[in-house]
Amino acid sequence: MNHTVQTVFSPVNSGQPPSYEMLKEEHEVAVLGAPHNPAPPTSTVIHIRSETSVPDHVVWSLFNTLFMNPCCLGFIAFAYSVKTRDRKMVGDLTGAQAYASTAKCLNIWALILSILMTIPLIVIPVLIYQAHR
Repeated sequence: MNHTVQTVFSPVNSGQPPSYEMLKEEHEVAVLGAPHNPAPPTSTVIHIRSETSVPDHVVWSLFNTLFMNPCCLGFIAFAYSVKTRDRKMVGDLTGAQAYASTAKCLNIWALILSILMTIPLIVIPVLIYQAHR
């Protein structure tokens, strides 16, 4: 689009901005006006639940505390799970999510270490029993 704009300057500086020649598009908008839409404007309402569910992993932590509990990871995870519940009761969802994440990580490590400790406890007695036979 090649538009030429010619400016018209008044010889006397009257303190008002100079008037410019109207472009073709500006003229069409001025003549036609803003687009008219027969439908009324619609709005969309999104309801966001303020109560977000944060898992606290208390049962998993209790299980890890009662069975094997390597390096007391199950007990520490249980403490973080209780802290998660406390944060949820206060309404601090960010803090609850942080504590829940830590409890989950500790529970995973407790489970892995429990499995790794259980395997030798089964395999070694079987091998000793077969060696003495």
